[in-house]
Amino acid sequence: MFRSRRYRYNNEILVLTLTILLVLAVIILTSTATFCLSGIFILAMFIISALMIRSHHQSLMQQTLHVNPVNTPQLSALVENCTQKLLPGEIDVFLAKKDVMNAYTFGLSNPKALVLYSPLVKVMNAGELQFVIGHEMGHVALGHTWLNTIIGGLAGIPAPFGAAVILYAAFRWWNRMCEFSADRAGLLACGDLNRAVSALVKLAAPGIRSQQDFDRALAKIDAEDDEVTNRLAEAFQTHPMLIRRINNLRSYARTAEYQQLQAGMNHNVHPQAKTPSPQTAAPKPMPSVPAPIKKTSDLPPEERWPWLKPQG
Repeated sequence: MFRSRRYRYNNEILVLTLTILLVLAVIILTSTATFCLSGIFILAMFIISALMIRSHHQSLMQQTLHVNPVNTPQLSALVENCTQKLLPGEIDVFLAKKDVMNAYTFGLSNPKALVLYSPLVKVMNAGELQFVIGHEMGHVALGHTWLNTIIGGLAGIPAPFGAAVILYAAFRWWNRMCEFSADRAGLLACGDLNRAVSALVKLAAPGIRSQQDFDRALAKIDAEDDEVTNRLAEAFQTHPMLIRRINNLRSYARTAEYQQLQAGMNHNVHPQAKTPSPQTAAPKPMPSVPAPIKKTSDLPPEERWPWLKPQG
């Protein structure tokens, strides 16, 4: 089986290292947090987090729909396809009924848990769902689920207000690098830049019903980074602005590395397909935006705009 973690965003490890070093510097330089007390605080946070995670996992088993071939055959098939490609390890997938366009993963030990909210299944088609599922599996595969608990505890050590703000911002910086990495995993899972972009757009605008709706939503997202306030606010958010995520995927999809990883992961699903070697694999040109589809009046909207077609 082909397994690789080379899709990790270039700066993720660097930012993680800087965050840890910054935390250690705060512990050393501030008088409010000694090594002993900081260690006790971090251990306590870790234990509390582990107990909360265990309780949340058990609650999900009782209150949500467990995704498997019997309960949700179509969604289960998408999960299995993403699992075969990314090989993230043991994961329980749950479908939760809540009016939120979101998904998340958590866990310290196996199996990790991946939660999808039901509106995703209603709004997104198969390829878009694969991007979302692959994104969350990327978090698991790259260790973000357990690192988030540990680094979050480090960033929460008692410190003066100024130092606490710096630690919080550093932790959020690493969170954003993780999102870039997970987006790459989502792209590898769905194998289609257009689907990946439309999935991100639908997260912000789930009510898209036409090409005009899609264009307006994409234009609004594209203007996000034009506002200085948005750029400043991003420093304290866990997720980068959507336009940054979209542009990062566009750039990554044009690289030879992406083509090689995609071929290898596709080979996991279709072993009979020949996997190109790194020496001969040439990058395939990818469109930078969802390619406009010629409108034909006698076709229904979901045929004119394939990304609008609901699953099944």
